[in-house]
Amino acid sequence: MPAFEYEALDTGGKTRRGVLSADSQRLARLELRRLNLTPVKLSQPRNEKAARVIGSSEPRIRSGQLVVMTRQLSALIGAGTPLEEALHAVAVQSESAPARTRLIAVRERVMEGWRFADALGEDRKSFPALYRAVIAAGETSGDLAGVLERLATMLEKNRAIKNKAIASLIYPAALALIAAGVVTALMIFVVPKIIAQFNAFNAELPFLTKLVVGVSNWTVAYGFYALLVLIVLGVGAWRALKEPKLKRAFDEFLLRVPILGRLMRAVDGARFARTLATLFSGGAPLLDSLVGAQRTVSNSHIRDRLDRTVTMVGEGASLAAALKRANVLPPMLVHMVAAGERAGALSELLDKAALQLEEEFDTASTVALRLLEPAIIVAMGGAVLVIVLSILLPILRLNALAAG
Repeated sequence: MPAFEYEALDTGGKTRRGVLSADSQRLARLELRRLNLTPVKLSQPRNEKAARVIGSSEPRIRSGQLVVMTRQLSALIGAGTPLEEALHAVAVQSESAPARTRLIAVRERVMEGWRFADALGEDRKSFPALYRAVIAAGETSGDLAGVLERLATMLEKNRAIKNKAIASLIYPAALALIAAGVVTALMIFVVPKIIAQFNAFNAELPFLTKLVVGVSNWTVAYGFYALLVLIVLGVGAWRALKEPKLKRAFDEFLLRVPILGRLMRAVDGARFARTLATLFSGGAPLLDSLVGAQRTVSNSHIRDRLDRTVTMVGEGASLAAALKRANVLPPMLVHMVAAGERAGALSELLDKAALQLEEEFDTASTVALRLLEPAIIVAMGGAVLVIVLSILLPILRLNALAAG
């Protein structure tokens, strides 16, 4: 049954927008009038071909919208609503036009007899491979509602970890940038003018003052070119890190940095554990679940080491033994996996491990920020102190000469 986007006026004169299904435009208009709505605009979102295959130029569904839609589908299907009706209901209430269009396209495929996961596969920008794999596992196990609920939780947690990591870096980065800007402004605009006054007296300047003057002169003469060099080096490094071998070496180095390495292991360990638990509890085989969870790991060194884990599990080794051999994920996670395999409750203990790792990340990142912020402030204060002393010392020397 075709779907139509409508714009109509209710009895109070307010504009209503949404989507409804009808065999024709005439029947769609009749349905709107039955709902006490006066049609203003009625159209299909796109022609038949475009409605079913979303082009790469279309904006994708944002991660936050995907979480909400997944949870709504879980609630509706769990309440006994058929999948196509649940898709229609979620599309109708969505305020995002791209989301409505894409859900309508998926619904059309489902009504033609496609599996839900296969229908999602026509829009890989909005529904990534892992998302579709979890849906496929839920369809196979017959517990689509439960799998959708766990999937929404996993997406929320992964998104929260990512946002937490980004938010943790915003304040220190802004503070460091402001500090560098203040010191640079002092060296370029303030120090030269003050030192020019001292030079008028032909006074011998102290060593510290000479040092600051030298840095100031260099900054005025070459600062712009130095900034350009830094930008070029930054862009070059960014492009170089797209090379797999260099990216693996860099990621391995990051894991060895004392605090940062621990944070990265905790983030990737939590993401890996929660994804593996979601896939495995949804009915996917352990090996397939492991491959899917491996794809969510952001650190390329950890991801490469997990290749051996997948191979060992495929050859019959236990998951705990294979993870221990990889030696890249937090030891606590390996112990929880071993306990889960012994107790036959792997999914539950993986969820607990993910929760503990997320808490560890929150604690460690908070401590790191509390140490980093005063360090930046002290560094800025030290730089300003040196500049102030370089200005005061000649003044004190001139005063002493005048008094003598």
